[in-house]
Amino acid sequence: MKFLITGGCGFIGSAVIRHLMSQPDVSVVTIDKLTYAASEAALGSALGDPRHHLIRADIVDYAAMRAAFISHQPDVVMHLAAESHVDRSIDGPRDFIETNITGTFTLLEAARAYWQTLPDANRAAFRFHHISTDEVFGALAPQDPPFTETTPYDPRSPYSASKAASDHLVRAWFHTYRLPTLVSNTTNNYGPWQFPEKLIPLTIINALEGKDLPVYGDGTQCRDWLYVDDHAKALVQVVTAGLPGETYAIGARQPRRNIDVVHSICRLLDARRPDPAGPRERLIRFVTDRPGHDFRYEIDPSHAEAALGWTADHDFESGLAATIDWYLDHEAWWQAIRAKTYAGDRLGTAA
Repeated sequence: MKFLITGGCGFIGSAVIRHLMSQPDVSVVTIDKLTYAASEAALGSALGDPRHHLIRADIVDYAAMRAAFISHQPDVVMHLAAESHVDRSIDGPRDFIETNITGTFTLLEAARAYWQTLPDANRAAFRFHHISTDEVFGALAPQDPPFTETTPYDPRSPYSASKAASDHLVRAWFHTYRLPTLVSNTTNNYGPWQFPEKLIPLTIINALEGKDLPVYGDGTQCRDWLYVDDHAKALVQVVTAGLPGETYAIGARQPRRNIDVVHSICRLLDARRPDPAGPRERLIRFVTDRPGHDFRYEIDPSHAEAALGWTADHDFESGLAATIDWYLDHEAWWQAIRAKTYAGDRLGTAA
């Protein structure tokens, strides 16, 4: 089976590729623009594997997308390329509109043109899997039930609005053109190779460097946390075992308040690498909340678990410990990022 994966050098995309390349009889074509948050190193052994091919291209470039389909003849598309950081979407929404909406449209049209040329059996087996976020559903109040596949859309930020639009496009191409598409929505991911602008890696690295640990508002915003390798396995299950036209909500049933996540990181780091200046919780600083900050996200994955035969392997404690150990063992990677123009002092909470 040949997979075409957009955004494969990103955090979640690279985890999918590492998982796929561990299996026999699989080949992968990675399409990635290689923007600031991409990392070829995250592809691991795939970089030297003849079953893997990397194309540097922008998904808004129809000619490049069309050429990739014609040249590589994929059986499956997994569309992960996206601008995903909420703070950046507030500061500059244009890139989010272009990549997440126009890019998805362009990819759908390139996939449709290719799919229409396939023999009947290949057309029937072809899949287009669009990976999205729970942020399209808006915010939950403390007593609200978790999101499900049927929760109405209510995006609150430029990022989530752009992802909601792309979800609607994918479903429209299924209903209008019968392109065999699937959509999955997930909650906050964390784990190895996450760019250090998101909450968990930013907190780990700032804590190691003795810098302030910024927490928005009072820190009581709640997120449902999913270890990225567990998500990668779920995504492959969606595209290989899911039904076209269906939506799958992927989560691990591990909600935590932001302030509790930061406290957990401090305690785990103190145990592994004590700071002579004292416990790292002293570095926590509450900062002005960002505009339109959603209070709570949480997913009920019951349908996906039953339909796909998948459940997350990691609870939050084991996943966080593994994540911290990875960042401790890969200081050269994140130190090189910190040395570039990105200052690393922003706080992010998006998956």
